[in-house]
Amino acid sequence: MPVDLEMSPFPATVNGQRQEIYARLAEAGTVHRITMPSGMPAWLVTGYDEVRMSLADPRLVKQGPLIPAAAALPPEIDRAMNSDLLHLDPPDHTRLRRLVSAAFTRRRVDDLAPRMTQVADQLLDAMGDAGRPGPVDLLDAYAFPLPMTVICELLGVPAEDAACFRGLSTTIVTGSLADQREWMTAATSLVAYIRSLVEIKRRNPADDLLSALIASRDGDDRLSQDELTSMVLLLLIAGHETTVNLIANSVFVLLQHPEQLAAVREDRGRLPAVVEEVLRLESPVQVATPRFTTEPVDLGGVRIPAGQMVFASVLAGGRDRVRFERSDSFDPGRSDLRHVAFGHGIHHCLGAPLARAEAVIALDRLLSRFPDLRMAVPVDELTWRPSVLMHGLFALPVLL
Repeated sequence: MPVDLEMSPFPATVNGQRQEIYARLAEAGTVHRITMPSGMPAWLVTGYDEVRMSLADPRLVKQGPLIPAAAALPPEIDRAMNSDLLHLDPPDHTRLRRLVSAAFTRRRVDDLAPRMTQVADQLLDAMGDAGRPGPVDLLDAYAFPLPMTVICELLGVPAEDAACFRGLSTTIVTGSLADQREWMTAATSLVAYIRSLVEIKRRNPADDLLSALIASRDGDDRLSQDELTSMVLLLLIAGHETTVNLIANSVFVLLQHPEQLAAVREDRGRLPAVVEEVLRLESPVQVATPRFTTEPVDLGGVRIPAGQMVFASVLAGGRDRVRFERSDSFDPGRSDLRHVAFGHGIHHCLGAPLARAEAVIALDRLLSRFPDLRMAVPVDELTWRPSVLMHGLFALPVLL
């Protein structure tokens, strides 16, 4: 069914509004014809089964017509931004994932746990000093700097450069809701920075992921300059944007459910299930990056013609009332917590183990340090970021 812009979930900022829009769409079906904020026509997939199908169907590919902002980019910037795992199809995707996976090992994630705990404790100490006696923005003071510090250290990005990424990264993931000139400036600035950092690491390699990516090879095959730049850009943005929202959304949900919060305080072993349920209920990602139909595709009783742009909403899929009993309720004790927040199929998020580990550690240290944590404002005063891709708050004021 066609969707008026007034019903679009992407610009929604009022607390609960985005979920209400998706619920209204669900009443009409699982696949919807929409107009994107850029003015481009597209299809929005909202049913759980249909989302999984669209994410794994080889007839829906990543290479297709360019969005307006990307189409206006100089070709060299476009190649440097869109030559990574997220934007390519097999066989290029298969080759790149093999090369990158060799450097992005589970051992690196496990080895980071003590450092993640140390960073969390340092941030919480600073929060305690700043929060006497007034409120603290948990997102700004904790949810953002923790994953940003971790991904920068993992990649080998200097700590002093981290602050500049926040605004540029936010602009990029806002997508077509961002001012096009600002979006292009952010893209060009990030590419220029990463290219310069790659050259520094090429001359002076270190024990970090960026140096490992530069050296990564499979026989005579290795990452090209554009592939390397694009992959670092993806890891830097995806490595903190999603986890920032996951941490903040988890605290947001827990503080609204005191019984579940008390249960977690008594048994921290419940935290992994809490994180999985938050990923289902308040996914930090709203929709997956677009795919394009190579031929007509029947999905949810709707025929999508060839050459169409398709967005799969993992946020809506997690609230599918057919798939999940009491889908709008927060229940970490569910027998089946399968969600699609990290995607599905060959593009399943490579950094999922890192995001899960960071979220569990962040919540564990936060609840240990501030057992009386509570909201500083009514939930209806909270504002969500307008975004095509992300689902996250502008701020989360809390009292410690």
